[in-house]
Amino acid sequence: MRRQDGWVSRLAWDHNEYYHRLLLRQLPARPQRVLDVGCGAGLLAGKLAARADRVDAVDRDAGMVAAAARAVPANVSCRCADFLLDDVPIGAYDAVVSVSALHHMPLEPALSRMAEALRPGGVLAAVALPRVDLPRELPVELAAAVAQRGLAVTFGIGRAVHGGGCHAHEPDSDAMPMVDPVLTTDEVRRQAQAVLPGAQVRRLLFWRYLLRWRKPLGDGQASSTTATESAGTSSTSPS
Repeated sequence: MRRQDGWVSRLAWDHNEYYHRLLLRQLPARPQRVLDVGCGAGLLAGKLAARADRVDAVDRDAGMVAAAARAVPANVSCRCADFLLDDVPIGAYDAVVSVSALHHMPLEPALSRMAEALRPGGVLAAVALPRVDLPRELPVELAAAVAQRGLAVTFGIGRAVHGGGCHAHEPDSDAMPMVDPVLTTDEVRRQAQAVLPGAQVRRLLFWRYLLRWRKPLGDGQASSTTATESAGTSSTSPS
């Protein structure tokens, strides 16, 4: 049994990290300042730091913030804060990003706060967990189950050869708070579009959805994402 548990552990891979590249592709060109909401142990914040002049990373879990502060470069500021309750700069960010945090908060207040934090023309991009919508999503659930196992073997071999990487879980992942999502992808889409007209929400293959919105340059309705931008948000791949 221990041997089986060991192999299961070696083959496990991080669905959140798998979609980091997809989130990074949503960023505007060379953003000056980016906000990472629910930064966890700082893995995404570190990647954002390579693309932005400054990254503000917030999380309400003190242990996660401490882990992030140890891991990120100097242009990342880590803060323990409740995003919905504590002060957040208004109109200060070229992008607000989040991975697996949005389903921890009431959706509409969280999206409103994120929109307030953006500069005109700024981008909100979030990957989070939906509640599975059965039987409607049965085909994608079956496809995900099969692909998950195939990629587990591929990534496991990659880690054995290269000594790490290949979407391995973060060392502090077991300490990250967990919560079951309450909204399906369709429910997220309806609520998001009510708060942020023009918001795009799509189900991704591995038990996540992508939400993307660009803040209008002036007053009025949100601008739609261009066809070129949409082409970068595949539902089956982070690329």
